[in-house]
Amino acid sequence: MIVEVMGGTDEVPEVQVVDVEDLTRLHLAVGALTDEEVDGALRAAGLGRLVDGQTGVLDVAALRAAGEPHATSPGWAAAFDAMVAAAAGKGWTVDDGAGLQVHVEPAASA
Repeated sequence: MIVEVMGGTDEVPEVQVVDVEDLTRLHLAVGALTDEEVDGALRAAGLGRLVDGQTGVLDVAALRAAGEPHATSPGWAAAFDAMVAAAAGKGWTVDDGAGLQVHVEPAASA
């Protein structure tokens, strides 16, 4: 699962959740935007926040709400829960488990 934040200096940054069926990985993919633009877009979308240029925090409930309607596999909800549990086991949760700490990568189309 990937949360993409894309846009440009003349565009309003857009946030979308893609690859919702792939719950073996989770990260932020960021286009040519400033850290402030990325943080603002994530907050405005209700999906999380940017900690710094390498780390973000995604809201678990918002991530589920954004991804689940696009999922097609019948076991998606259980797989999502397993992904969250695996992240918790590695110490990647924040905000009392409501958020997942993720790394930031450049978007492929940036």
